[in-house]
Amino acid sequence: MLRSRRRCGVVFVMLALLAVVIACVTPHMIITTLGVAVLSGMAFLWTNGENRTLFSLLNQYVATRILIWLGKRQRRKLNEDTLDIQRVQWETLLKRLRKNADTLYGRQHQFSSIKDKDDFCRRIPLTTREHYTELLENTAAGVEKVLVTEKPVILTTSATSGSSNLVLSTKDTRAEFFFQGEAVCADVRRQTFTGTRSPQRILWLFPPSLVHQSGVGLPTGPSPFTFSITNHMLHLCTTPPPALRVQCEGDLLYLHLLFALKNLQIGVVESSSSSNVLYAFRTLQARWEELVDDVEFGRISTRLALDPGVRADLERLVKPDPGRAAELRVQLSQGFQGVARRLWPRLHLVVAMDSGPEQIYGELLRTLYCKGLPLYSPLYAGPEGLIGVNLWPLREARNFLLCPRSMFCEFLPEESVDMEQFCTFLMDQVEQGHSYELVITNAAGLYRYRTGDIVKVVGFHNQSPVVEFLYRRGEMLNVRGEEVSEALFLSALKKAVAQWPGATLVDYCCAESGILEDSSGGAQPHYQVFLELKGVRNLTEEQRYKLDCSLQRDSAIYKSFRIKGSIGPMKVQLVSEGAIQELRGCMMAFWNISPNEFKMHRVIRYKGHADFLLGKTFS
Repeated sequence: MLRSRRRCGVVFVMLALLAVVIACVTPHMIITTLGVAVLSGMAFLWTNGENRTLFSLLNQYVATRILIWLGKRQRRKLNEDTLDIQRVQWETLLKRLRKNADTLYGRQHQFSSIKDKDDFCRRIPLTTREHYTELLENTAAGVEKVLVTEKPVILTTSATSGSSNLVLSTKDTRAEFFFQGEAVCADVRRQTFTGTRSPQRILWLFPPSLVHQSGVGLPTGPSPFTFSITNHMLHLCTTPPPALRVQCEGDLLYLHLLFALKNLQIGVVESSSSSNVLYAFRTLQARWEELVDDVEFGRISTRLALDPGVRADLERLVKPDPGRAAELRVQLSQGFQGVARRLWPRLHLVVAMDSGPEQIYGELLRTLYCKGLPLYSPLYAGPEGLIGVNLWPLREARNFLLCPRSMFCEFLPEESVDMEQFCTFLMDQVEQGHSYELVITNAAGLYRYRTGDIVKVVGFHNQSPVVEFLYRRGEMLNVRGEEVSEALFLSALKKAVAQWPGATLVDYCCAESGILEDSSGGAQPHYQVFLELKGVRNLTEEQRYKLDCSLQRDSAIYKSFRIKGSIGPMKVQLVSEGAIQELRGCMMAFWNISPNEFKMHRVIRYKGHADFLLGKTFS
């Protein structure tokens, strides 16, 4: 093995020298040198990678070089845009208005005659989801040019109110996501984490493709953003192309793990969210013996309900590898603390969102499976499209530079979000240290749309605001007008858990007692809290009350209602292991949402989901 690597290393050096010589003596030096450099690059990949076909190596090399070039170009362009934020924002808005001026919505609001940003704000009111319900339903029914001129993709998203929503996706929103988001963050990653510069593979935990044609011929399904990127860049991934045809989330996750375990050259683990990465490692922990057997004997588990054609294509790619299986058994039998680094010694980075509802999952990854690895949360995005990019991955707080060419942004001061009369601020008018609700106009038919996201302006990059996501307004606990945000409740919960000896917070959900009717108990309205803990099997009443006391210390409004008796004490219940992960699956099935798109609802609004957790309580 070592001798083979040395031979390949010699080949790499000889090819590189040959490139220099040829460049000096032939008239076609650029083309020839490029060709030899490609061969050199592939030889280098061969020295560091698994035994693969020349075509596969070439594709990986080309995909890597394109991504590097794109990343540098797009990051430079982003920086230039932040130098003149007023001009760039107006160009972005004008582009949206002119492109969709001939739509039903554009004609109603006279897009073609809007002269400036003030004129735009006067003519179009601030909008919410309800404003678009009929317009989106007509678009889904096949009516053309309602909100956008092109034929869009119809996306299904989950709402914090406990219902499903339709959102449009266009070519522009998908292009912005890739060029202004993924490409820029690829360059940030390469510059910050130097270990990712060497040729390597990515364990990319992309979800099943659930996009299908509607009855009127429109593509319909969950968000296609990461899936479309994966489809183009698949040669960088450990999971082979036939897996794209697998529709079951559990089966696809098993295949991700199987092909990743066979590969020693993984440098990055990537997914849209920390919860997806966490659930992948939990699956590995539960099924590692079955997976290692498949690696050893070169097979795919018969427990996977795969299409025969897909199974045949995948089995041709799985070769027996008893040596690697033996290595895996040694590492996995030692436990799962820091297991990622032990399985893949060249692993340098985990890329996944770990802010907002994903925060506790990121913390679990850092302390357990991915201990010792940095975790980079690259994008601030949603079904509406790309909002911001994280240029500072080493900061403890997740800060995002708002992308001025992705959306036209307005800001509603936090203190006025519930008022009837208000005015918004633009990018060049916000102040550092202040918090705002983000209002967007995107490329997919949303105009002056209130996202419900509360962000804090923590600084500026040139002229463009840098924000920290705080919470979503729809995730408030509110039984008497107290409005306890997700961030505030989680902070209080962490302080309480720290006072419970041996306890580690795994997951949690809350419900307001009103949706539980008679099953909640207690005469006064209160919070029902469902906790999944590790390290303890029971809590005393005194320990449970510490959570209520912790929130009272953090929220003066909640404390005043508790003192007056207007809000009753919290009811804290422990649920069985994996119960909230099961609920997550139920929610995704209920709304037909992809794991790539779904964000866990910390505040349950649907009685059936609360009843599900009540059935899983044991203490």
